[in-house]
Amino acid sequence: MHVYLGIDVGSVSTNIAVLDEFGKVIDALYIRTQGRPIEAVQNGLRQIKERNPEIKVRGVGTTGSGRHLTGVIVGADSIKNEITAHAVAAMHIMPDVKTVLEIGGQDSKMIIIRNGVVTDFAMNTVCAAGTGSFLDQQAARLNIGIEDFGDKALESTTPVRIAGRCAVFAESDMIHKQQTGHVTSDIINGLCQALVRNYLNNIGKGKQIQSPILFQGGVAANKGIKRAFEEALGCPVVVSPYHNVMGAIGSALLAKEEVAQTKRTVFRGFDVIDFVYTPRSFECSGCANMCEVVEIQMNGNVAARWGDQCGKWSNSVTVA
Repeated sequence: MHVYLGIDVGSVSTNIAVLDEFGKVIDALYIRTQGRPIEAVQNGLRQIKERNPEIKVRGVGTTGSGRHLTGVIVGADSIKNEITAHAVAAMHIMPDVKTVLEIGGQDSKMIIIRNGVVTDFAMNTVCAAGTGSFLDQQAARLNIGIEDFGDKALESTTPVRIAGRCAVFAESDMIHKQQTGHVTSDIINGLCQALVRNYLNNIGKGKQIQSPILFQGGVAANKGIKRAFEEALGCPVVVSPYHNVMGAIGSALLAKEEVAQTKRTVFRGFDVIDFVYTPRSFECSGCANMCEVVEIQMNGNVAARWGDQCGKWSNSVTVA
């Protein structure tokens, strides 16, 4: 079976999607990055190969904060940013989508689409409030599994207002509410509402949020956040069936487009599972810019360098 792979490497999760030639998702994988993106990618590819031994990869795309590193590791045909990948995936899953809400492990995004074209977007990479990592932290503090966090919010009967403009203030306010005797489910529901207010007031400020609305990213699994969005926006919010791997799906679709033009793939094959990759960085003193150059070696040989503004180091690498 000929397939296209999409790999989305973020701070919290590494996601892989396998699409057939018609764009249908035939397999998807969501694993934790745990601060080791190279190992996570190799582990993910190993699982995909074991589960689909007959596939033949025709193209690979990468996205996420680790897209450049991953692109070098696997030999990517397409390396695109998260906005592009998520927008492409959203329109593939829901062709008439107009607004995409995306909340991941380390950041939040909003993408405005009109007539199949991205017309506006916003991205929050500054504050952790409302992201998956913050919700993970609060779930652990309350001794509640993150998979049960949303269901707990739906049990709420009395809304509790939580300060949500800052992760530190939100946690302090939650502790205060606990100490004054509020029920845990009400506090969690209040947190969900606060995070949605923060999202709409910051990322959604000045945006024309229109239906149909697609909610994706790992946090989309949280039913409390979904309900809070619907209450705040006054309209239904659709959660994609592949909400946690949408970036990977978009990457695979973009790889398919790229390979259709080049007629070949640069994918290194599943042998990369056993390759030895060694990353390092150094500071170039060639000029006043003092660029920090990142270098990655593959089986003892330099595979790629990036980070230099002039191309002195990145252009000096020749990979067979």
